[in-house]
This record gives sequence, structure tokens and C-alpha cells, in this order.
Amino acid sequence: MNSIYFTEEHNLFRKSLQEFLQKEVVPHIEKWEQTGKIERFIWKKFGEMGFLGINQPEAYGGMDLDLFYTVILLEELQKINSGGFAAAIWAHVYLAMTHLKAEGNAFIKQKYLVPSIAGEKIGCLCITEPFGGSDVAGMRTKAVKNGDHYIINGSKTFITNGVFSDYLIVSAKTTPDLGNKGISLFILDRSMEGVSATKLDKLGWRASDTGELAFDNVKVPVANLMGEEDKGFSYIMQHFASERLIMGINAHARAEFALDYALQYMSEREAFGRTIDKFQVLRHKIADLYSDMELCKTFNYAVANCLDKGEYVVKEATISKLKSTKMADKVIYQCLQFLGGYGYMEEYPMARLLRDSRLGPIGGGTSEILKEILAKMIIDKKEYKPAT
Repeated sequence: MNSIYFTEEHNLFRKSLQEFLQKEVVPHIEKWEQTGKIERFIWKKFGEMGFLGINQPEAYGGMDLDLFYTVILLEELQKINSGGFAAAIWAHVYLAMTHLKAEGNAFIKQKYLVPSIAGEKIGCLCITEPFGGSDVAGMRTKAVKNGDHYIINGSKTFITNGVFSDYLIVSAKTTPDLGNKGISLFILDRSMEGVSATKLDKLGWRASDTGELAFDNVKVPVANLMGEEDKGFSYIMQHFASERLIMGINAHARAEFALDYALQYMSEREAFGRTIDKFQVLRHKIADLYSDMELCKTFNYAVANCLDKGEYVVKEATISKLKSTKMADKVIYQCLQFLGGYGYMEEYPMARLLRDSRLGPIGGGTSEILKEILAKMIIDKKEYKPAT
């Protein structure tokens, strides 16, 4: 069935990416997991290979490839057992750079998008605040226009790449009286006076730098406004669909990795004179888990295909994240059980996988929020439309 979406060129790209990850990334994963800091050299290597510009215009150094090359990148990043490293890459490429591509003017694209594709600059997207996670409209960060600058004050939290990135795309209220219709987006340099960051200590995603950011009278040039003033909320909502699909794809990929590892282990582990993959109770559990994973993967591919064709898939992407992240938690929890005591040991992959996967139903909109969004669409017939 995968041949519906993946050509021979896709398959060659996947093989090349796998080899690159095994050679250039995997040997450093344990160090980055322990230090909580990904060394800069790997970003340049990703840039040199073109992996950071898969979906970006050729005019800025990108490859302008279809969405299934992105799917491959996301899937393979989940199979090197570092959710933190994967998050750092996709938060840069598919959160920060998505806004650069869509809302950045020519000046912003030359200054930030070109070096982002080359791996010379790292970006982050700053939306979530300490007093409002999924409540984007309730943000308190403000940007007040003063001549040829905006003055930004406020804070953000749970920001992936929030400590070591070079630039930040920040949402702030420019017209507070308008509520969610008064939000704008700005791009800030890390070096701007008044920008500070604190690294957060997390259960999982240990390799990535998740930060809490403070903005104290940060002076931002008017030229750093992303898109139009007061249009930020619609820009954010438009890109939430792709973020949710990304997290859904991540989930089915790590679940598949967990199942593959567990099956290999079970084919070698003996108990009572036979390998444990011969016990019916375990075989039937594998059949159930694999079926759930395959259903999510097939659905996610279908949604990706629609998105690649330009369709607005906010409902489908929301379903993708809701169901796939729940499935991945269930699959990985059970795969750890298949390994018995070894599943609980850090030298085996399941302990880290379990911790990393748990963020799936939380980040990018909690499962509870996603259910309410779906309820509004299904019951109340609410329609979400692309930004105009």
C-alpha cells in the first residue's frame, strides 16, 4: 500500500537518510541526551545534505520536494531513539521555518530562511505562555509600536530550541482590545537586549533544549513584523494543522520502531524451551498493537496526501494527533512489558521511548483541547478556514 505514496526516488532518499543518521547522528545521541545540548556541527551537516530545506523554495537553497519526503524525514528521526533530537530538528524546520516561508518578507527570508536551510541558524516558535497553554487567544505578551520599533514585554514557556536557537518567532498582542484578532508575529534575534532564557528540566526529550523565555522591553524593528499586523492568530491557526499531522506521523513512526524492536527481542528471548514470540497471549497482543499502528499510519499518509495537494485538513490533522499519540503510548507501554526487566533498563530503548512518547498527547495542543476542537466541528458545525 505504501507504493501509493512512495516512489523509487522516495525510497532511495529514505535509504540515504538512514545511512546519514546512523553515521553522523547515532554515535552522538547518548552524549546529547546526557548533556541536554545538541552540538552545532550536526546542524551544518543536515544543511549540507539538504535535509533542512526539503520543502523550501529552491530560490532560498531548498529542494522544493513533495510532502512525502518530509514524512520520510519525520519517520526516520523517530527511529534513532531520541525524541529530543527529533523535536529539535522538526521544531526548527516545520515550526519556525514554516512561518519564515509563509509570512516572511524578502528581507526576512534572506536574513533568516537562507541560513536556516543551510544549518547556520536555528529557530524556534514562541507561542505558549506560562498562564495559557492551548489558549492562544489568552496570551499576555504585548508589542507596543513606538516609532519605527515595537517594544515587546512578556514571557513564553515550553519552547523547543528555546535556549540555544539564534532567532525566535514570537507571538504578541498588538491590539489587545481585539482579543485573538489583535495578535501579531515578530522575528527576534537572540542577541537583542532584554531577551533571556531559562532551560527547563523535563521527563523526556532530554537532548532538546526546552526553554522559558522572558522579554523585557525588547526593541524590535518594524521590519521584523511577520506578515500583517493583527493577523498573527490566523497565521498560527493555519499552521497548527501541519504541526498536528507532524506529531501524528511522529507517533506512528515511534510505535512502529517499538514494535520492530520488541519483535526482534521476542524472536531471540527464550522461556520454557521456546522463544517468547511463540506464546499465543503475546502473539495476539502484538497483532492488536500492530493493527492499531497500521491504522494510524495509513490514515496519516492519506491526510498527508490531501495536505500535499493543498487541501485544508485541520479536522483530519487534529484526529491524526489525537489518535496516533494515544496509540503510540499504548504500544510503547506494552512493548516495554514484552521486554520484562530489560524494558526497565536504560541500556535498552524502551525506557527512553516511553518517556519521550508521553509528550505526544500534551505538546502542540493537549488531547483534551483537541477533543473540544473536534466536538465544535462535529457537533456545533464550526468551520475553520485558511488565513486570507
